[in-house]
Amino acid sequence: MIWFFGLVLVVLGLIHLYLWKRLVRDPLRPGWGRRIGGVLAILLALLVPATLIGVRTGSLEWLAWPGYVWVALMFYLLVALVVTEVPRLVIRLLWRPTRRRGNGPQLAQLAQPAQPDRPGAAAAYPPADGQAPPPAGGPLALASLRPPATEARSRTEADAGDEHRAGVDRRLLLARGTAIFAGLTAAGITGYGIRTALGPPQLDRVQIPLAKLPRALDGTRLAVVSDIHLGPLRGSHHAARIVDLINSVNADIVCVVGDLVDGTVAELGRFAQPLAGIRSRQGAYFVTGNHEYYSGFQPWVDEVARLGVRPLRNERIALGGLDLAGVNDVGGTDYGDAPDFAKALGDRDQARPVVLLAHQPVMARDAAGYGVDLQVSGHTHGGQMVPFNLLVKLQQPIVSGFGRVDGVPVYVTNGAGFWGPPVRVGAPPQVSVIDLRTP
Repeated sequence: MIWFFGLVLVVLGLIHLYLWKRLVRDPLRPGWGRRIGGVLAILLALLVPATLIGVRTGSLEWLAWPGYVWVALMFYLLVALVVTEVPRLVIRLLWRPTRRRGNGPQLAQLAQPAQPDRPGAAAAYPPADGQAPPPAGGPLALASLRPPATEARSRTEADAGDEHRAGVDRRLLLARGTAIFAGLTAAGITGYGIRTALGPPQLDRVQIPLAKLPRALDGTRLAVVSDIHLGPLRGSHHAARIVDLINSVNADIVCVVGDLVDGTVAELGRFAQPLAGIRSRQGAYFVTGNHEYYSGFQPWVDEVARLGVRPLRNERIALGGLDLAGVNDVGGTDYGDAPDFAKALGDRDQARPVVLLAHQPVMARDAAGYGVDLQVSGHTHGGQMVPFNLLVKLQQPIVSGFGRVDGVPVYVTNGAGFWGPPVRVGAPPQVSVIDLRTP
């Protein structure tokens, strides 16, 4: 674990070094502005691990807002700057300062001394009225004229200086343009993401056919919510708003698919109270997610049951002609509370359809051998912050919506809350409504 934390610190340090180079050193000339920017980069680099540790331990919760907002801003600054690297290189290659063409030969010709008509004669050009002619061939005549080689060298040096200054000015202009573009882009996306994350969840409605569903159960409605993530950045209104949305769809069954909280019952129990107001025809059910194990899973299992939401602990119940099963999250393996698919799904009547509640989509691979008709999951947050969804795809077979995993139909909801940065981009908070249909 220590090596992983050390790796995270190294990566964060490199990211902030890159941001400092592109946003401070390149666009600013040496001076107080660059020094202040360097100090700020160091402080922001330290803010990220301080936030992650402080919020996790509960000792520095006041850092949650500034720390997590900076994490999101840092991420989109990095993305915006990396995207500009190739165009920036092309522009620098094509936008070279052009060499200024002077009038060297003409100037050199004018610098030549006038040829006398005869040896010792005066210059061919007569003196102005009242002006005494210079001595023919005297030292004053020679000193008054600059040698051609000296003139050409002086103009070459001046041209080189002009080219250097033009190059510096163009590099500064390009660096400042890049920094302004990245800053405005990152700030705009982060602001939009905060507004989306803190806004009300949207309803996602989908119809899924189950081959073994009796006609009498055609249209059975599941309200699925996951990843509510009650925590220091959200109050009781968060859960209340979700419950109101669930109650508005007149669900037959409510499925709370893990990651309800980010803290202990003592810290957040009051924020979960609105769950007691969930209404449905055949009850509300809960399975653990990985975050419950970080927060003390057993007290939360007991608290959820007290609020009228039944935990399914590697078990299955019959709801008329439909079986509903639930397994513990794989995160419980290290806490002596691992998922047990055989206990939840073994020895059942294969002629009956079964819907499985499992927090992570990848768990469908373990459920594939038990004839599961539908698995509902969360965990992914739909990626939460595009393009982070591309990384989630490396760990989970489905990021959002409906798909199949080893032949098991799986529906993944985006989740109604957020973890870490209070930002959602490309994956709005969601409560899903699944209507089960007879083919």
